[in-house]
Amino acid sequence: MTHILIADDHPLFRAALTQALRELVPGAQLVEVATLEAVHDWLDGHPDTDLVLLDLHMPGSHGLAGLASIRCRHPAVAVAMISANDDPAVISRAIDFGAQAFIPKSAAPAEISAALNAVFACETWVPPALQGRAQIASVQDQDLARRLASLTPQQYRVLELVAQGKLNKQIADRMGIQERTVKAHLQAIFEKLGARNRTQAGVFLRQLELTDPARQIEVV
Repeated sequence: MTHILIADDHPLFRAALTQALRELVPGAQLVEVATLEAVHDWLDGHPDTDLVLLDLHMPGSHGLAGLASIRCRHPAVAVAMISANDDPAVISRAIDFGAQAFIPKSAAPAEISAALNAVFACETWVPPALQGRAQIASVQDQDLARRLASLTPQQYRVLELVAQGKLNKQIADRMGIQERTVKAHLQAIFEKLGARNRTQAGVFLRQLELTDPARQIEVV
């Protein structure tokens, strides 16, 4: 049985996507969640999940940081990004940081089917109309993706909490480990990222944050 996790904070879109998937992937187990934390909770308990359909801007995701965290903490699970943002630069970055597909929220059922077929065949998929506009990933992005991919799941979690401004004791309490273990993780993180301190390490992760155009508030 195919196991698919639908991660989006818009109930109506989740329901519509679930209905489409029931027709496109008959017999698949479909689960819906609304936050990145819920994604990790589900994957921790269900490592046999085949695919996560991940909203680019869902709560806790902060753009590509959510994608990177799933790829690091659950590397065996395929991830397809779902977004109303069809900026070719964003699509290229998503693929570079580990997404196997980028599906616009406006995609027709035929396109969703093509994307799923590509993912299950271990291929990469982006909308045909955008393929010619996709930009080549920057050397900086490629290097950052490589460095982040070198972190262990626990090291990546420590990095996430460092980027949130948490102190070593707070990180230790949150993760249920000793402070000396946190310090050891930080030393490894600094070496792998080429960072001199925790502030610089946090900046590496914040480079993945993206502004959601649909949620921007124009201030006059």
